[in-house]
Amino acid sequence: MSSRTALITGANRGIGHEIARQLAEAGIAVVIGSRDPAAGEDAARTLGSQSRAEQLDVSDSNSVAACARRLADDGVEIDILVNNAGLYTTTPLLTIDESAFIEALEANFVGAWRTARAFVPSMRARRWGRVVNVSTGYAHFAERAPQAGAYGLAKASLNVLTRMIAAEAGASVKVNSMSPGWVATRMGGTGAPRSVREGADTAVWLATLPDDGPTDGFYYDRQRIPW
Repeated sequence: MSSRTALITGANRGIGHEIARQLAEAGIAVVIGSRDPAAGEDAARTLGSQSRAEQLDVSDSNSVAACARRLADDGVEIDILVNNAGLYTTTPLLTIDESAFIEALEANFVGAWRTARAFVPSMRARRWGRVVNVSTGYAHFAERAPQAGAYGLAKASLNVLTRMIAAEAGASVKVNSMSPGWVATRMGGTGAPRSVREGADTAVWLATLPDDGPTDGFYYDRQRIPW
């Protein structure tokens, strides 16, 4: 894995930053994707010389394209993509303002499609890649409708996207989604029972799967779960 490079979206803080930290600790070069360039630079500095920051707003197609172009111009190939960026918009669907609804879908679902479209084709061409979509337990709909309003809807859609991208990417590119659980971050709140280390663990595991590892799954604590 020491020759691999990972791009983590929303990696300037919280679970995303912890995923980046653990991957860097494993010897993987990391690209910190962040809407705020200054926050991204600060986060990258904590991870050492094998990290770099990139301004990346997944809700903006131009921002995603520009990031991909800068990396390509610098000869950086993304081997591991972790779609972590998101907004916790839980207003019920029948009362949410349309602009807020669209914003939640853009950040939590469409953005992951944008980054996959930008980086997965080259993984497929090189016959190696790992994609991890950070979802949520609210996205389950096997037994009941997804919870948490637009957030749950977007993350359920993200799980569907995971399966479809996995089918298109081929067996050499492992594409999975995961739930970090309720984690003590700015989004999760200080009362959450899980640490960022615990929340990031499954994502890091999926990002570093061996060649015979699973694809097309949804995981919690490294266990495949129905959704």
